[in-house]
Amino acid sequence: MPSGSSVRSKVPWVRDELAAMLTTMAPGQPLPAERELARDLGVARMTLRKALDVLVAESLLLRRQGSGTFVAPPKVAQRLTATSFSEDMRSRGMRPGARTLAAVTRPAGMAVGACLAVAPTAPILQVRRLRLADDIPMAIEELHVPCDVVPGLSGADLVDHSFYELLEQRYGLTLHGGTQTIEPTLTGTDDATELEVPPGAPSFLFERTTRVSSGRVVEFVRSVYRGDRYRIVVDIFPPRSQTDA
Repeated sequence: MPSGSSVRSKVPWVRDELAAMLTTMAPGQPLPAERELARDLGVARMTLRKALDVLVAESLLLRRQGSGTFVAPPKVAQRLTATSFSEDMRSRGMRPGARTLAAVTRPAGMAVGACLAVAPTAPILQVRRLRLADDIPMAIEELHVPCDVVPGLSGADLVDHSFYELLEQRYGLTLHGGTQTIEPTLTGTDDATELEVPPGAPSFLFERTTRVSSGRVVEFVRSVYRGDRYRIVVDIFPPRSQTDA
């Protein structure tokens, strides 16, 4: 049996060999069996697994519990703009999807009411959705919207439909702007199960309030995006000089 130092010394080489192999494979393609890979590379399975762990951490591989290990698709570049998840995915040539996990009408409460600028007793629709791209789980989204803004809206309406498109097409509301915050977080147990990642996996926490042209706040959204599937892109510009003012 190889010593611990011997295993560690081989891991970078095995990682590089596997990474080169991945360049010849298509996103979503399953890896050969570990026994086969270890035999072809002439290493112990323990060494192979450590190298696979590195590639998973680098987001080059995806592990799906009960299914195996697959070539990861490229990360989605998330720009900080007022576009819907569905619009973002379509612009990247991906098929957006949404699965409603829970929907309930309840009083806003103090915290959500403050975000929506409504009384704590005001009724809101709260919908928890799993957002997908090409059937791959990408984010868990909790949408909160005042019931008087979207009368008759249900969780079923939001299955595979964009909330923003429904706002415009069904309710005649035009988005005007909003505020969004982003912070790193660790994926909780419930979210991890739906996102198919280990509990504690790195993720991004998005919180957003959105207004329509009248100035009314129409949503408060809290979303957890997979850290291994997203990267944040921000356009930056030099500050205006005083002579430009």
